[in-house]
Amino acid sequence: MTVRAVRLLPVLLLGACLAAPAFAATTATTKSTTVHHKTSSSKSRSSKAPALIWRGDVTTARAVVIDMAKEWQRTGHTPIKLEPFNTASGIDAVAAGTADLAGSARNSDGTPEDGHLTFTPVAWDALVMIANPSNPVRNLTVRQLHDIYFGKITNWKDVGGKDAPIDLYAVISPNDGVEYSLRTLLFGHGDQQISAPRLYLNTKALEDGIALNPNGLGLSTLANVSSNPKLRTIPIDGVAPTEANVVDGSYPLYTPLYLVTNPNSTKAAAVKEFIDFLQGDKAKAVLRSHAVLPYQDGAALVAKDQDRRDKVYAESTASHAKAPVPSYAVVPALAPDAAQAPVSPPNADATKTASTAGTSAGNASKSAGGTDKTYTVVKGDTLSGIAQKTGVTVTDLRDWNHLKSDNIKLGQSLQLSRN
Repeated sequence: MTVRAVRLLPVLLLGACLAAPAFAATTATTKSTTVHHKTSSSKSRSSKAPALIWRGDVTTARAVVIDMAKEWQRTGHTPIKLEPFNTASGIDAVAAGTADLAGSARNSDGTPEDGHLTFTPVAWDALVMIANPSNPVRNLTVRQLHDIYFGKITNWKDVGGKDAPIDLYAVISPNDGVEYSLRTLLFGHGDQQISAPRLYLNTKALEDGIALNPNGLGLSTLANVSSNPKLRTIPIDGVAPTEANVVDGSYPLYTPLYLVTNPNSTKAAAVKEFIDFLQGDKAKAVLRSHAVLPYQDGAALVAKDQDRRDKVYAESTASHAKAPVPSYAVVPALAPDAAQAPVSPPNADATKTASTAGTSAGNASKSAGGTDKTYTVVKGDTLSGIAQKTGVTVTDLRDWNHLKSDNIKLGQSLQLSRN
């Protein structure tokens, strides 16, 4: 049993007592989606190759994997067995080798359990506050969210609603992807303790609870609830969580969705092929049908990510402080694994600027023939940014430098070729 599992066991036992009805509903949902997708067009290779096993959070299952697995098999690939439950269960399974892929709405949390795994962002989704449709509140500020989660605001009348308690719901699992991502934005670290008396085993169970409670408030994602008439999303700082507002970055609470893999997996080649498959036009269409943006189509969101984090954190804490950057580096982890270029190719001037910016953009050492051979990491560098500057791919940088994740260190020397 992993260290994370040991931590999780007593919490899950408590959660079972607190949320038995919701757990029963979730179990039924999980069983219905834990299947091999079979189609008449599957080629012979899909029958010969062993199935890939995906396990992880309900959010990534709905937004990315369920329909993507069907499209994947339609093209003649091996089946994918789906086991949606929660973030921790998926990451632990990939680490232990009992699953090949995990779904997560958060990046690595910097723990040893996550350290040897690869977190590849594949889509952008919106973190959304959800309420019962009968709730009259039509807006919450980032600061109000901070105070609700800290237990400073406990009545709907204090945010423009009726005189009734705010029943705050949360997912009980430690480091749940959706909860972790929001708390990182609001508090600077994803493991912040909050005042949430109603705890559920996963996002699906939480949504079911709020649908029955006119005083309920909880966190989900746009992909999860965009077509659910039993729930209503609440705008943040006057901006509604819509696909368009995620694309242009005006909605402040957006987040990547990740596929988590183990580079030491015996099925590493098949796993990489599936992740590469997500870059195709058909795969992008599947993602967009679930109200998420393909990751590589959101280059502008990567560019403005730290400014966005700083703004949310400053408003949340009512200060001028900048968002803390955890030791595992939030921004470098937003590098696409298989994406080989930004959405629009850089123009010649931009390329020239990036390659001649000196120490402010990193130092590339050249061989006698003039070819860049190594690159020294400087402050502000990301693996994806280095790949774009030097004309290579993130996958190549990982391979040539034996990197197990996108984490890089100040002063680190990176090889820019195989030799």
